[in-house]
Amino acid sequence: MNHFSFPRFAGRAGLSATAAAALAFGLAAPAAADTTETYEGAVRTQFAGNEQSGETVTMSGGTIGTNLFRLEQENGDSVTAYCIDFETNIVGGAWYLEDDWANYPGKGEFAEPGKVHWLLQNGYPSVSAEELAEAAGGANAGRVTKAEALAATQAAIWHFSNDEDLTRGQGNVNAIYDHLVESAEPLPQDEPEASLSVSPESAAGQAGETVGEFTVNTSAEQVPVELTAPDGVDLVDLESGEAVDAVANGSTVGFSVPEGTEPGEASFSLETSSTVGQGRLFKGEDPDVPTQTLITAEDSTATASASAGVEWSGIDEPEPEPEPEPEEPTEEPEPEPEPEEPTEEPGDDKPAPEDDKDEPELPVTGGALAGLVAAGVAALGAGGGALYLSRKRKASAGDEETDA
Repeated sequence: MNHFSFPRFAGRAGLSATAAAALAFGLAAPAAADTTETYEGAVRTQFAGNEQSGETVTMSGGTIGTNLFRLEQENGDSVTAYCIDFETNIVGGAWYLEDDWANYPGKGEFAEPGKVHWLLQNGYPSVSAEELAEAAGGANAGRVTKAEALAATQAAIWHFSNDEDLTRGQGNVNAIYDHLVESAEPLPQDEPEASLSVSPESAAGQAGETVGEFTVNTSAEQVPVELTAPDGVDLVDLESGEAVDAVANGSTVGFSVPEGTEPGEASFSLETSSTVGQGRLFKGEDPDVPTQTLITAEDSTATASASAGVEWSGIDEPEPEPEPEPEEPTEEPEPEPEPEEPTEEPGDDKPAPEDDKDEPELPVTGGALAGLVAAGVAALGAGGGALYLSRKRKASAGDEETDA
């Protein structure tokens, strides 16, 4: 697919080779889209060609045609928009999503969106060509054309979105351009509200609590809710705790999941016909196919959709403490054998070893004492008998000597 914007040059046979070369130089390399943020929901449209064509202009970056583009939804609703990315081509049939100014993905800095917003409110088509020419004080104000007013407004937008300067325009283009650029001022109000959005897109939690905190932004007064959830799970207003079947701008909601509910998931979706405000940004849906970033030229009615979902788990129960593992039996040391007492074998006449002289003698008591006494008495008796016999022998011997 050729990425050059052929519709923008239709009927421009008067373009010189130099102008065509300048155009190619200015638009040859499409910018890589910034996909760090994704705007969920909102309005989805497709580039369907030119709504209205303007005069060709020469900017500091090249010569180029000017147009109001038409973006169409599948249901037939359409949005008109100006280009705010001078350096990137528009791709025929590209799909676009509504987004926030902060997510501008094009080449060049979208430097002064507040002044661009002012231009949309004070330029063409919000203000007629005749009124613009009169405000600009052009000499040919009575013969100004819509194409000139469109070209001057687009050139002024590029001046503030991509720092481009108009170097040549036809008829009243230069005068109207100068008037718009000199008069532009940042609007005090914030950028137009999203037609419909829900943030964040998802959340997680546990049964027994309210899961998620979703904020709804919409230009519609009220948006019906389509709920997909198990029995007993409701979408509730976080302030009142009451179940809701419709939301409004600024509503904050979440899913009430009763305790004991099996782990699961739920979602809600929103769809409504709402106003896409003048000044809303539209960027290419496919980041791999960069296309011009556009900004709405006037308020339009369109169908917007958004959705969000949650998932939950069961209540975390405390884990049981593990049972202590049985201790492995340890081998007890074998008891040392007790020394065996010596036993007297029959016929062993060896005397027992004498007691160590250093050891004290044991006291004599009981039967041992009686034995000692009896032994003493016997010894005395034997001694006495021996003494008697000895004396008797001596007496007998003396008698024998006398007789002799």
